[in-house]
Amino acid sequence: MKDLSELLLSMAVISALSISLSVNIFILFLARRVRFLAGSRSNLNAVQAAHSRLTPRLGGVSIFFALICSFAFISLDVSVHYFSIIFAASFLFIVGLCEDLGWNVSPRKRIIVAIFSSLVAIFLLGAWISRADFPILNIWMSHWALGVPLTLIVTVGITNGFNLIDGVNGLAAFTGIISLFGIALVANLSGYASMSQPSLIVAAAILGFALVNYPFGLIFLGDAGAYTVGFIISWFAIDLTNSVSNVSVWSMLLIVFWPVADTLMAIWRRSSKRSKVTQPDRLHFHQIVMRTLEISFFHRERRHVTNPLATLILLPLISAPTATGVLFWNQPENAFVAVVFFSAIFTITYTFSHWIARLIRRRKGPFQERRGFLAQIL
Repeated sequence: MKDLSELLLSMAVISALSISLSVNIFILFLARRVRFLAGSRSNLNAVQAAHSRLTPRLGGVSIFFALICSFAFISLDVSVHYFSIIFAASFLFIVGLCEDLGWNVSPRKRIIVAIFSSLVAIFLLGAWISRADFPILNIWMSHWALGVPLTLIVTVGITNGFNLIDGVNGLAAFTGIISLFGIALVANLSGYASMSQPSLIVAAAILGFALVNYPFGLIFLGDAGAYTVGFIISWFAIDLTNSVSNVSVWSMLLIVFWPVADTLMAIWRRSSKRSKVTQPDRLHFHQIVMRTLEISFFHRERRHVTNPLATLILLPLISAPTATGVLFWNQPENAFVAVVFFSAIFTITYTFSHWIARLIRRRKGPFQERRGFLAQIL
């Protein structure tokens, strides 16, 4: 029986990877012949743009299609959970796809749809974040009046967080894969091994996209892909904590730490400047790393190098909280301390990143464009 399960898992992972990769290649082929699929020039002029050529933003299509095709391989004991989460994510996928194809969907409407999708998941699963691993809070959070609103805030935040870190090649994709591997490991360690199957399937579907996206950025994840990945991961984590009582919610937060930390930093940064929270900027962690590489070691014209290199530099920082979350999966006190520790490290590193950028600039000597960029980030 175990051998059969392992065989089905292998087939599911290979299938998800192959389908995702094939669909991405087909989209690239199609985009050369259908102009509007190749991306809009307005994307090149966006404040947060990190590329210089038209690129399809339909990577999410390949991931979602691969996940639908994987239904045949899902174990019966988690099939209802998996179907419920994918179905709830489909609303976000459609809205994100409209944005990727050029129909302007306001941030407010996207947030409303994200809330609706989470409400659908809550209704279908009959679950929400019902504990905080603190005895006093657990009593209150078990009631829907507190648990449901908190769940909406968390899931919408993580969903948008993956969209915010989708700024350089491979960053959102690899972050998603790392988080899903973390969830799969915790599922196995906690005795809920069947939950590791859908996590690895989604990771394989994302990997199929990442093979085309990284390092050259031939296709982008897009809003449909980023929202779908973030939503699914957030609900896999919630489902795991609700199904296994000794899995710490703080360990799950560590597993998705990077998009959460980046989102909270963006909210604080924009609020402190009295600008709209939804107003895009170029001051996310990955953007500062990429622009520092351009200014201090390369040049703007070599963005094809600095873009993927920024992702490579950030991967250890992204992996560390996830690995710690797996280590402390059933130790809520230690996991909570780790959340505080990594939050402090993230804040300090981000705060001093501007100072570090200036220090490197002085040592390496200026490029022509440095003074203008440093005026912006400092």
